[in-house]
Amino acid sequence: MDDADRRAAAAEAVMTNAERVTLLNGILAMPLGDVKIPKGVPFGAGYIPGIPRLDVPALTETDASLGVSYLGGLRGDGATALPSGMAMGSTWSPDLMRKGGALIGGEAHAKGFNVLLAGGINLVRDPRGGRAFEYLGEDPLHSGLLGGAAVAGIQSQGVISTIKHFLLNPTEIGRQFHNGIIDEGALRMSDLLAFEIAIETGQPGSVMCAYNKVNGVQACGNDRMLNGILKGDWRYKGWVMSDWGSVRATDFALEGLDQQSGSQLDAAVFFGQPLLDAANRDKRYQRRIADMSRRVLRSIYAVGVDRNPPRKAPIDVAAGAAVAQEIAEKGMVLLQNRDNILPLAASAKRILVVGGYADAGVLSGAGSSQVQGQGGPAVSLPTMKDGPFTALMAQNYHRSSPLDAIRARAPQADVVFRDGRYPTEAAIAAKNADLVIVFGTQWMTEGLDVPDLSLPQGQDAMIAAVAKANPKTVVVLETGGPVAMPWQDDVGAILAAWYPGARGGEAIAGVLFGDVNPSGRLPVTFPASIAQLARPALPGAETVEPSFAGHGKPGQTLDIDYNVEGADVGYRWFARQQAKPLYPFGFGLSYTRFERSGLAVTGGASPAAAFTLRNSGARDGADVGQVYLVETPRGKTRRLVAFARVDLKPGETRRIDVPIDPRLLADWGRKGWTIAPGTYRFALGASAEDLIEETGVTLAGRTWNYRK
Repeated sequence: MDDADRRAAAAEAVMTNAERVTLLNGILAMPLGDVKIPKGVPFGAGYIPGIPRLDVPALTETDASLGVSYLGGLRGDGATALPSGMAMGSTWSPDLMRKGGALIGGEAHAKGFNVLLAGGINLVRDPRGGRAFEYLGEDPLHSGLLGGAAVAGIQSQGVISTIKHFLLNPTEIGRQFHNGIIDEGALRMSDLLAFEIAIETGQPGSVMCAYNKVNGVQACGNDRMLNGILKGDWRYKGWVMSDWGSVRATDFALEGLDQQSGSQLDAAVFFGQPLLDAANRDKRYQRRIADMSRRVLRSIYAVGVDRNPPRKAPIDVAAGAAVAQEIAEKGMVLLQNRDNILPLAASAKRILVVGGYADAGVLSGAGSSQVQGQGGPAVSLPTMKDGPFTALMAQNYHRSSPLDAIRARAPQADVVFRDGRYPTEAAIAAKNADLVIVFGTQWMTEGLDVPDLSLPQGQDAMIAAVAKANPKTVVVLETGGPVAMPWQDDVGAILAAWYPGARGGEAIAGVLFGDVNPSGRLPVTFPASIAQLARPALPGAETVEPSFAGHGKPGQTLDIDYNVEGADVGYRWFARQQAKPLYPFGFGLSYTRFERSGLAVTGGASPAAAFTLRNSGARDGADVGQVYLVETPRGKTRRLVAFARVDLKPGETRRIDVPIDPRLLADWGRKGWTIAPGTYRFALGASAEDLIEETGVTLAGRTWNYRK
C-alpha cells in the first residue's frame, strides 16, 4: 500500500456516510436550472464539495483534452487552444503530448481548477464520428502511448486528469442510447487495449464512462467493463465518474460507477440522498460508498491536489501559443507534393488565397472541448439551436489568420484573397496568380456526426474549378479527420493542417514556405470512398433525429455491430479487405528524404525491435520509424507493434531500439492473452502500406491473464 492508499483509507475510515456521499455527486457548475453555484467556484464542467473538517478539497472540473474550455465566454477569459486530438496524434510524439498536457494542466490550475476532463483516446472506428477530431487515431498502441503521455503531463501540474470515454464511443448519433455490439476478445485487442496502455502509462486519477451501451448494457452501469475489467483485471485504483447526464439509477453504484457528474442533466441525483438511504439500510451499498469515496480520496492524494491547491493567476499567453504552434507544425501532414511545388518559392509575385475564412482565422471543432483565446473567436457561425447547449454548437475560428501570416512571410508578393463562395470568381482570380493556396474546411462537433466525407457547402467544386484554372494550386485542409478528394489529381500539393489551434495560421505559413519541414504522419486511414468503410451507411442516419444531447425517444435504441471489423480497426480492416486507401495510416511526406533499414526483432520475455533511420536529404527533418507485425502462426495480419519519432540532420544515421508489448503479439481468448508458438514476421515501414523490409523470429507459446 502506497502513501496515497494509506491516507485515503485513514480519511475514509473517520467519515460519516453523509460525508462519503458528498464526494460522490457533483453539479454542472454553470447557471443552468435551480442549482446554486457556491461563491468563488469558477464556471466550469463540474463542482464536488470537499470535507473541510478532514482538509479534503473540493473538486473543480473543466473540459477538456484541447485546453481549458471556453464555455461560450461565461468566465470572461480565454486559454491556449491546442490543436485538435487528430493533429496531436499526427505528431507520433509522446514527449510533445506530455508537453502539451503540462501546458493545459498548468492553465487549468491557474484558472482555479483541479480536475481536467481530458484524455480522449477512443479509437476512430468511423471517420464520420463527430468527436473524431478530439481523439488521437485508430491504433491502440499509438493512442495508448500518446494519450497516457498527455495525462501524465496534465497531472504533473497537480491537476487530476480523466481518461475517456470508457467505452466504445466512436460515433455521436443517438449517443445516449446507441448500443455497441462486439465480442470481448476483439474489444480486448482494440479499444480496451488503448485504454489499458494509456492507464498504465499515465495513471489517470479518474476514468470517465461513456453515454452509450456496450453489448446491451449502459457504459456507466456496466458491471463487466467497470468492475470486471477496469477495476478487476487491471486493478485500477482511481475513480469512475459518469459523463454528464449518463446516470440512470442508484444501482449504477453496484455496477462500478463511483461518481455522478453534472447531476442537473440526469433525471435525479441518484448518488445523493437515494445512495445515502441505500447505504444506511444495505451493507452492499455501505461497502460501496466506502470504496467509492476511498477511490476519490486516493486520486486527490496521489496527484497532490490537497498539497497544491489551484490559485487563480494570469496565464503565460506567449508560452502557451509557442507550445500550440510547435504541436501544430509537427502534426501537419504533407499528403501530396507534385513537382516539389512546396515549399513555396519566395520569388512568387502574386499569390491567391481562397476560402476557409483564411482572412480571419483557423477552424476549431465544437462541443465541450471548445477552447478560445482572449477576445473570443475571430468568426462565430451559428449552427443549430439545442437548448442550453446552443453556445457549444457554434462554428468558431481562432484568431490566427493564415492570410496575415502568408503576407508577413512573403512581403514582396501581392497576396490577394477570395472567400470562395463563388467558384467562378475564384477561378478567374486563379488564372492571374503565380500560385494559389486554397483552404478547405470540414467542421465537426460533439453531438453530431457528418453524413459523408465531402467538404461541405460546395467546396469540392470550388477547389476543382480553381485547380483547372491554375494547376499550381496548394490545398490546405482544416478538417476533423479524413475527407474525400475528388480533385486530388488536379492540384499540386495537399497539406492536412487539421484544426491547428491558437497559432494555426503561423504554423501553416511556416510549413508552406519551408521554415518548418513537415513531419506529421497520419494517425488514421483516409478511405478512397465510404464504400470501403466497415459500415458504409452511417448508423442511425435515417432513424435518429440529430441532437447534441442525444437522448432520443423513450425506449429508443440503435444497435451498431462492431463485430464487422472486430479488432481490425482502420488500417487493419483495409489490410484484411485488401483495399487500397486514399492515404494509409502512418503516411506523410517531407522536404527531405529518409532511408529505413536494418530491422531486427528479438523474442523472449521482453521482445523488442531495432532499426536504422538515415536522413539522406539536404535539410533537417523528422521521420517516424514504424514496425508492423505482418504474419503469425495463425496467418497474415497487420498490427503496429513499435514506433519512434526521430529528428535527424542531413546525412545523420541513428539506430533505434523500441520495446514490443507482448500483448501486441497475442490474441485474447478464453484463457487470457495467448502467443501461439511459431514464426512471427515483422516489417519496417514508412506507413501501414509501405512495408520495405521483413524479418522473422520464432516465439515460444505462452498464455497469461490478470489473475495472480
